[in-house]
Amino acid sequence: MEILIVEDDPRIADFLCRGLEGESHRPVWHATGAAGVTAALSSGFSQIILDLMLPDMTGIDACRQLRAAGIATPILMLTAMSDVRDRVNGLQAGADDYLTKPFAFSELLARIDALSRRAAWGPQHHAVTLIRAGNVELDPEAHEVRCAGRPVNLTAKEFALLRLLMERAGRVVSRSAILDQVWGYDADPLTNVVDVYVRHLRTKLDPGRTVSLITTVRGAGYKLNATPHSAGQPPS
Repeated sequence: MEILIVEDDPRIADFLCRGLEGESHRPVWHATGAAGVTAALSSGFSQIILDLMLPDMTGIDACRQLRAAGIATPILMLTAMSDVRDRVNGLQAGADDYLTKPFAFSELLARIDALSRRAAWGPQHHAVTLIRAGNVELDPEAHEVRCAGRPVNLTAKEFALLRLLMERAGRVVSRSAILDQVWGYDADPLTNVVDVYVRHLRTKLDPGRTVSLITTVRGAGYKLNATPHSAGQPPS
């Protein structure tokens, strides 16, 4: 797996490159945000490891640039800051996961593996060519979403969350189930990341709507208010 590393500390970069090479990955290192963004836009990396503090921009700014450009590659953000606000800001910018320095290399590998599974997997393990719920269409293979025929640009985590809700359209999905299936591995049950990402989806899917496509069921979770149907069949 080819992994882009954007890290300005050469000691940490060398540690990451040597460790990933030892696990048969192909790391590519850049020391600045600008160089990392350019590399990510020009090459098809499987994952991106992005440091929060870079000499020319923050990792959050670099992440926003990549997501705005339509890059859906899973991003693991490294940060020396343990404040919850810093982690939430990174997730809101489009990062898929974060890891606080210092960290054990085994944990880094576990998170890389988990991101790989979720990027290829989605909430269900079977192959689906197209998922429809109401006027929303989701193509898992092309990683594309359309709402009323309008293309919607989503991050990898937003895409996985929407797919889970669409495949369970009309049913309540609890926050704990969302955390387990979309974030997984030791997700903090007290975090508000699910609520943050639901707000992101509403903003992107519901411009101009008087009634949101995604309903909050107080004390229970979230529900997508649409009837799912298979490709090639009319909505019921």
